[in-house]
Amino acid sequence: MAKLISLIALAGVILTSGCSGGGQHGDLHDFMAEVKKKPSGEVDPLPTFLSYKTFSYGAMAMRSPFEPPLTLATTDSVTGENKVQPPDENRKKEYLENYNFAAISMVGALSKDGHIWSLVNDGSGGIHRVTTGNYMGKNHGRIVSVTNSKIDVIEVVPDGKGEWVERPRTLALKEKD
Repeated sequence: MAKLISLIALAGVILTSGCSGGGQHGDLHDFMAEVKKKPSGEVDPLPTFLSYKTFSYGAMAMRSPFEPPLTLATTDSVTGENKVQPPDENRKKEYLENYNFAAISMVGALSKDGHIWSLVNDGSGGIHRVTTGNYMGKNHGRIVSVTNSKIDVIEVVPDGKGEWVERPRTLALKEKD
């Protein structure tokens, strides 16, 4: 039994001495020592970045460049033909008059007892029910007709000469893609 133990111990010593490397990688150790002797370099600091300046888009109340310009019918202001009455500033404003017409979109329609109600999105996530006679948009837009697919609105806008003109607008149902 003693011979077996001494044989196992001898085999263990032989195996561990074979793993020591014994000088096979001497050139690698020399290279690493030489590299460590050289002075180390410095890393450049990170560049400083200027802060981002935000831009506020302030043309929401202006006419969209994708819509045709307002064409005014020439009228004889002396005779008062086609004269539009100025909007009633004392009338209580409806909720959708706080939004630009371009921000409002039609999203559906409801019908009950032959009366049609349109559902419109105010642009900030709110859905509202409107029908003929309601107002929407910042230009005193009065709804004149409602169908299942569109809303017809007449806006009263200044003509730049101290008079008021009516401008027809249509809000069509937006279909999902």
